Amino acid sequence: MQVTPTELDGVLLIEPKVFGDHRGFFLETYREDRYHENGIEVTFVQDNHSSSIKGTLRGLHAQKGEQAQGKLVRCIEGSIFDVAVDLRNGSPTFGKWVGYELTSTNFRQLWVPVGFLHGFLTLSDKAQVEYKCTTYYSPENEIGVVWNDPDIGIDWGIETPILSPKDEKLPLLKDVPDEDKF
Repeated sequence: MQVTPTELDGVLLIEPKVFGDHRGFFLETYREDRYHENGIEVTFVQDNHSSSIKGTLRGLHAQKGEQAQGKLVRCIEGSIFDVAVDLRNGSPTFGKWVGYELTSTNFRQLWVPVGFLHGFLTLSDKAQVEYKCTTYYSPENEIGVVWNDPDIGIDWGIETPILSPKDEKLPLLKDVPDEDKF
């Protein structure tokens, strides 16, 4: 697999080796030893799977404290624009973001370690996303930032995404208490 560091220290773009022929394709979506060799030395405890229609934006989310999560994200149907935002106090890239198109045909994965917000926008008519998590989902430890925070300035390429009621009410980054940052 090819692992490419991003502009945000710790966030990695992963491109697994795909073996294809006239029958289709095969790839390893996760192999612990290879991920450990590339700095992703974590244990995954939960797998999540979502399905979304075009224009759906999920995020920006993280979990705080002992329930802070790292996520290994991939798109298994359609395409998404996947984003990580640095939420680490004192980081030279605090509040900065990176985004990549993950599709069912490019097989890319994004490693979003602890200390980062995560979100994605569905680009295709439908997308299915799977991600591995390093801790269990804990609603009481969930934190977030509104998708269109002008201080972050993510170029989502959409004016009015489809949001959950919870995501519509998320705060601006400047309003997130310091104790909820990393």
